[in-house]
Amino acid sequence: MPWWLWVLIGLAAVVVVLTVYDLIQKRHAILRNFPIVGHFRYLLEAVGPELRQYIVTSNTEERPFNRDQRRWIYASSKRENNYFGFGTSEDLEYAPNYITIRHAAFPLTGPHRGDPAFDAAYRVPCAKVLGGPRNRRKAFRPGSVVNISGMSFGSLSGNAVMALNEGAKIAGCLQNTGEGGLSPYHQRGGDLILQLGTGYFSARNEQGGLDRDRLRALVDGNPVRAIELKLSQGAKPGHGGVLPAAKVSKEIAAIRGVSLGRDVVSPAAHPEFHDVESMLDFVEQIADETGLPVGIKSAVGESEFWEELADAMVASKGGVDFITIDGGEGGTGAAPLVFSDHVALPFKVGFSRVYSAFARRGIAEDLVFIGSGKLGFPENAIVAMALGCDLVNVGREAMMAIGCIQAQRCHTGACPTGVATQNRWLMRGLDPRSKAVRCANYITALRQDLLDVSFAAGYPHPAFLTPHDIDVLDDTLGARTAAEVFGYAPGWGRPHQHELAELMDEWWPGEPVPGPRKAELARWPSNEADSD
Repeated sequence: MPWWLWVLIGLAAVVVVLTVYDLIQKRHAILRNFPIVGHFRYLLEAVGPELRQYIVTSNTEERPFNRDQRRWIYASSKRENNYFGFGTSEDLEYAPNYITIRHAAFPLTGPHRGDPAFDAAYRVPCAKVLGGPRNRRKAFRPGSVVNISGMSFGSLSGNAVMALNEGAKIAGCLQNTGEGGLSPYHQRGGDLILQLGTGYFSARNEQGGLDRDRLRALVDGNPVRAIELKLSQGAKPGHGGVLPAAKVSKEIAAIRGVSLGRDVVSPAAHPEFHDVESMLDFVEQIADETGLPVGIKSAVGESEFWEELADAMVASKGGVDFITIDGGEGGTGAAPLVFSDHVALPFKVGFSRVYSAFARRGIAEDLVFIGSGKLGFPENAIVAMALGCDLVNVGREAMMAIGCIQAQRCHTGACPTGVATQNRWLMRGLDPRSKAVRCANYITALRQDLLDVSFAAGYPHPAFLTPHDIDVLDDTLGARTAAEVFGYAPGWGRPHQHELAELMDEWWPGEPVPGPRKAELARWPSNEADSD
């Protein structure tokens, strides 16, 4: 045989072996779904910085998540080096609204690997007890300040939901089910927050209202720690939805409790209540029947609703246990462009208005505040907690940790990595077990950076930070504190002194390392007097 034929046979053998390897390996969904050609993505990614330096975009220009942000998530999820070299690429002096965090002259020193107090999982519990102020029977202290945001099965694939749930179990955090119902894919051991949207999926009656018997059975049979009523979300607030009959599979019909072969309508508003008073009555009924903390999730538009809600909670014993504020920059599987771009306030503006409504009435510390909307990065999460968030939820960032490449094809059902699709071939590329570990690694890395920044600022826990620890730069070389920018009074943005003391006792029993001794707690300003 001529030599060139041997070369062709050799090349063919290499292609066959590589194809088989790509199909059976589980580390990379792209290669598993697109053998051989998928390698070109990694090749282009490897030479990308050199190409972009001359002909395309910088590392900080892309949206919704730029290349530096994605690289940090990918490296963190794989436990690779997530440091960056050569200094910042940001324009600190002339970029308006640039955020900086005030470090302390004498920072705290955290425990290092090998120290008795070192925790490799970097567990950072919530400073408040969820449901505690209203004496809910199943009140609890969330074990992680970082949790997974509401993303429904149907919007995400079953494999993706499994990976997130198993990742939540490993990381010791909560996973929100999303409004699509509680599916078998959520039953992999992770604790849950059950989200009830306007369709009450998994707990609805034939008329589309809430079936309380089904709700109790659902809660009793699953590790549900709280219930969240979804009023709206940042990417499409005030906009209902329709799942066409063609997309309602037997599995989705069974999980959501809907009829097969019929359009599934999610109305824009809840049919069970129509104003603040009836909403609070509904909240109390659910809390009494389940014993669970009950809260609401909403984007921020009109301010009157929040003022009225705060007034109603002052005037009565009823109230929500937590409020999740979703910024207008939050994600979704599909939405009209005008809603994504122009309806609902961005997180910092919206959250500060809501928090202020409750802080002015002295009841902000009776609530757990949760933030969502691109908060899955240390600097954004730190600012959110300084403004008064007790917990932050991560959505698209967690998706990227399990393989999302920001292809932005969520609305087409053709997600190439198997995250946001129901296509069986594409789904098989996502291995839930290995991706669960990556999800947990990402959450752990985010908690680690939150602790490190807190120590640098002189605090033992991110709950201690206040808006006075954050500077907002302008494009004229000036700066104001976040307290000035958002109109926060002294003491706002931080839990009560006694809650911080209890946190330190529970978090580090005995000798608290790192962090203050009990006597040293007094050196941090308290908001106790401002809230009573």
